[in-house]
Formats: sequence, structure tokens, C-alpha cells
Amino acid sequence: MSVSPVIELKHPVFRIVSEVTGCEGLDSYVIGGYVRDLLLHRQSKDIDIMTVGDGINLANKVALRLGTSKVQVFKTFGTAMIRFKDLDIEFVGARRESYTHDSRKPEVEVGTLEDDQKRRDFTINAMAISLNESSFGVLTDPFNGLKDLEEGMIRTPLDPDITFSDDPLRMMRAIRFATQLKFHIAPETIDSITRNRHRIEIVSAERVADELNKIILSSKPSIGFRLLDDIGLLEIIFPELYALKGVEERKGIRHKDNFLHTLRVLDNVSQNTDDLWLRWATVLHDIAKPVTKRFDPESGWTFHGHNHFGARMVSAIFRRMKLPMNEKMKFVEKMVNLHMRPIVLSQEIVTDSAVRRLLFEAGDDIDALMTLCEADITSGIKDKVERYLKNFQLVRQKLIEIEEKDRMRNWQPPISGEEIMQTFGIPPSRPVGDIKNTIRDAILDGIIHNDRNEAWKLMIDTGINLGLKALPGYENPLPIDITKNED
Repeated sequence: MSVSPVIELKHPVFRIVSEVTGCEGLDSYVIGGYVRDLLLHRQSKDIDIMTVGDGINLANKVALRLGTSKVQVFKTFGTAMIRFKDLDIEFVGARRESYTHDSRKPEVEVGTLEDDQKRRDFTINAMAISLNESSFGVLTDPFNGLKDLEEGMIRTPLDPDITFSDDPLRMMRAIRFATQLKFHIAPETIDSITRNRHRIEIVSAERVADELNKIILSSKPSIGFRLLDDIGLLEIIFPELYALKGVEERKGIRHKDNFLHTLRVLDNVSQNTDDLWLRWATVLHDIAKPVTKRFDPESGWTFHGHNHFGARMVSAIFRRMKLPMNEKMKFVEKMVNLHMRPIVLSQEIVTDSAVRRLLFEAGDDIDALMTLCEADITSGIKDKVERYLKNFQLVRQKLIEIEEKDRMRNWQPPISGEEIMQTFGIPPSRPVGDIKNTIRDAILDGIIHNDRNEAWKLMIDTGINLGLKALPGYENPLPIDITKNED
């Protein structure tokens, strides 16, 4: 007969819950992800407390003992949340669940500890540690979750076909946990996900995107995307990325597999940034290659304009996946659109004009863009990679020098459209835009400095060339108080 291990629960909140549980005559357990992470020695700030009884009532009593009145109650789900210092503690009553075929929202009934553990998604998330005084710290593990933790295995407590048909989001969660923990998914679990993969279509786009985000934020996201592809989910949830797969050959000339290339770039960029949206930009940086692919007998395979077409695809993908349609989406669009620019610079002589234009277009996102572009170097030719990376260092140095000299990040024109109209006494019209563009291009090309006085003179000269005449009082540059904004 096996002896249940005793797990040390160091945080004082567990003793407090145990004492309240005893006073209320309840049985309570810490269950789920916190137990898993505790046994894996991973940091976790989310604690799930399951009680065989009223979880909301227990939460209120524990809150009094903790000296906090901040209890969030979710009556629909029979749960309550306490935010205590750096912990989120959720309380729920033990329950039994049953599902209908067309919904992942279960019918819920009051249940036992055993019922509650059976409804869990995976064995490693079904373990419970007792908070009862007589058995404090004792691990209850009916499905050998501890063994699966030791073996690095993801499997379901019950029949996986039932588990995934009931709640298809669990298929995404299996892949997410395998990616985050670098675990394997049990063969019978893999087979079941493959059989049930089309059930994912009843899951909301928001929930799928949430799991995708967690995969993308993992230390090696390629694990998750390869699993999504192998199991057959990728084609359903992300057809644009699936379309990158494959290699075509004509006249002995092949192009690379752009899906595998994207995964390599994503792993590369993940070594240098935790920025979710820069990682999303990496996922989408070559997304338009399938629609721009052409074969030229002279030059081979080309993907001309894939960066511009890709940038246009971003908003549609974000909208379908219910990702934020705000500045985060705009940032991804910008990164996809500009990702070829630093690479071209690294292959050619770096001119001040080209660097100014890059700074002008990228603004404060220039460092993120350079991080993406350096990760995009995935050639198998070592000398080529080293040469490109060395050239990128030259580009970075040039960016610093030009910024210090010309202040091009988030550049604002030294002469506004309103000033042009006032100077020449003209309404909003094409000449106003022509003058602004002439000043901008002159600064970017180094013909004049990023200086108001030089820009003013060019404005006057350009206006005269367009047949305009400055009004009296506007012939000379306006004085500039350079100390105006100093402390």
C-alpha cells in the first residue's frame, strides 16, 4: 500500500485557511496549477482553494482573518477571489460537471473531492494538497499526476475523447503546457486531440488567442507551433501561418520553408525580448510570402513586397482572432512593414540619408525593429550570418550617431502646415503638402539640417518656385527660444 506524500506548505496563508476550514467544519484543499508549480519548484502567485462546501462563504471568512474586505464574488460560477499582498487566492466549492455537445459551458452540480479531481484537464493539474488539520499537507493524487510530473508527461485523468469533446479548449491547453514546461504529450492524448481537433471551432476566438499568446510568450514558442501543426489544429485556427509551410522547386531552384524559418526567427527573438507584440510581429513578418511568391527564371524565387502586403494582413488577422485593435496592432503593422529595411542596410553601404529615413519611419520603435531584424538572420552559412550581424552592429552605431546629430526619432516638421498657409496667405491645398514634403525630404537626405531657420529659408524658396509670394511680416524666420523648455 503506497503512502501519500506530505508536501510542505510554507506560506502562512495556508494555515489561516486551514484554521477557518476547521472552524467551519469543512474539508478544503489547495488544488490545480499551484500544486503543480510547487512540485516543479516554479514560482506561482495564483492559489486555487477547493472546499467541499460553500466556496464563497469560506472566502468571506478567510478575508476577515486576513484583515481584508476585498472579496470579488462571481456568483454565476460559485467562486470568489481574494487579492492578498502578491497573491490571488480563488475559492470554489467542489463540483461535478456535465456538458452538451454544442457548448463548452458545463452544467454544474455540488460534488466531492473525487468529482472535482475528475473534472480537471490533466493529471498534473488534478493533484490536491489537504488543508485539513488532521491531514495538513497530504497529497491526494488519484491519477498519478506526480509520476507524470517526474516523467514530463501531459495526459488526461479520464478518457481523453470525453475530456476534449467536453471542453475543446483543453486541446490548446495541452499544447501550451507542453510548450511552457517542455513536456511530452502522451500518445493516446495526441491521438485524441487529432480526432477531436474540429471541436475547437466551438471555442471563442478570445480563448484561443489567450492560449496562443501564452505559447508565444514561452521560452521556446516553436515547440507549441510544431505541435499545433502536427496535431492538425494550426490549419484551423491560423490558416495564414499554415500557408507558409512547404518548399517548391522549379528548374532545380528551391525556396526555404517559410513556416520553419518563421519558427526559427521566433525562437531567436524570444531569447532577447518578452514583448508579446514584438513576438507577434515576428510570427507575422513573412505572413504574405505565399501571396507574393513568384518564380523568375533569371533570379529564382521572389517575394517582392511581402512586407507591405503582410502589414495590410495584420488588421484582418487581429480582428478575426479578437486581438487588440489599438496601438499594439499598429505596432505589429509597423514592424512587419519595416522589417526588410535594416536588412537591406546591412547588405549595402550605410548612408546617412538611409539611416535618417529609417529613424524617421521607425521612431521610438527602432530598437524593437533591430531586434526583429537581427533574429531574422537564419542562414545555415556561418560566414554569412557573422557578416550580416557585424554589419548590423555598424547600422546600430550609425543609428546612434545620426540620432545624436539630427534628432530624427519621432521627428516633427520644424515648419507646420499652418505656418506655411499663414506665410503665403493660402488655404489648405496641394502646395502646402508639396512644401512640407520638400522640407522633410531635404532634412532626411541631409541637404539641410533638422533646423527651423534652414527649413524656413527652404520653405520661402520652394514657395517662390511654386509661384507663391510671402506676405509682409513673414519674410524672415521666426526667432527660436532654445531655453524655453529647460528647467
